[in-house]
Amino acid sequence: MCCLTKRAADVWDSAKRLKLKELTVIGSPVFVLQNSGVFCGKVTHIMPILAILLLFVSASLHSIWNFLLKQSEEKYIAMGWQVILSGIASAILLFFTGLPPRSMWLFALASGILEAIYFLLLSYAYTDHDFSLVYPMARGSAPALLVLWSALFLRERLTAGGYFGLAMITGGMVIIGATSLLQNHENKPHLKGIAIALTVAFVISIYTLIDGTAVKGGPPLPYALSMFVMTPLLTAPFLVRRYGWDRFARTWSTQRVSLIMAGVLGVVAYLLALYAYTFAPLSYSGAIREVSVVIGAFLGWRFLGEKMGGIRVVGAAVIFAGVMVITFFG
Repeated sequence: MCCLTKRAADVWDSAKRLKLKELTVIGSPVFVLQNSGVFCGKVTHIMPILAILLLFVSASLHSIWNFLLKQSEEKYIAMGWQVILSGIASAILLFFTGLPPRSMWLFALASGILEAIYFLLLSYAYTDHDFSLVYPMARGSAPALLVLWSALFLRERLTAGGYFGLAMITGGMVIIGATSLLQNHENKPHLKGIAIALTVAFVISIYTLIDGTAVKGGPPLPYALSMFVMTPLLTAPFLVRRYGWDRFARTWSTQRVSLIMAGVLGVVAYLLALYAYTFAPLSYSGAIREVSVVIGAFLGWRFLGEKMGGIRVVGAAVIFAGVMVITFFG
């Protein structure tokens, strides 16, 4: 089947007549014959360059704020402050942006609840387990689960490259998990830490699916701000009741700068990702964002002195390679 070279209107008419399916690709329109591998048009990039850049910046900021959280002595309280600060800043910005459309409210509510669960689980994981174990496994597993949800609920089909990428991600997780066995050959392995990391990955994949679906049909900024406002309403009462306001005040007095930095980094990182979701494929965007696993494993090894960090960096690199295979060949 040859490429169509008519004017844009003629191309579209011909596409409909030949039952071609349009793809969203930057630049020229691209048409694919349904249920076949034949395409017409000019393919510039599989993923928009702007989306890739936004997601890489988002990943870097995200890994840094997680690193700041891990460094805190009081993980739960530091997380609580970060969420509270994010909520306050978002509430102020909502006065200027306005609320999102009503069609997005249910998405924001569900995402806010999942974000609260995510923050609490993450704080618990970082309290007793290595950053270079939890972070790469949690973030690296999420894209595989996101692809699975896309296949089950959105009826997306995996290509051979997609399956190969998933296998690489699984292999990277095995490498990271094996460090727990090597590090604890005389003691009980960190199976609990692995289980928590995988639970965090599950929550990440669900809220990413919800958020990605929501911002496809509405403005990402007021949606994200609404979600950030909602999350501390769920986490703060639990944490203040459990730890007391005095401990919150002491943490603020000693870690004020790092808490503010982490709060800002968390909000900006996710806003960049949400904007990328609006014009790039969700499953691939979620995968690209997990380049943060390599950064996270490196930070834990280099700056926290975590044992077996080097092997975990190798595992994280394998996960990242799998993410890239999914991105460009999935």
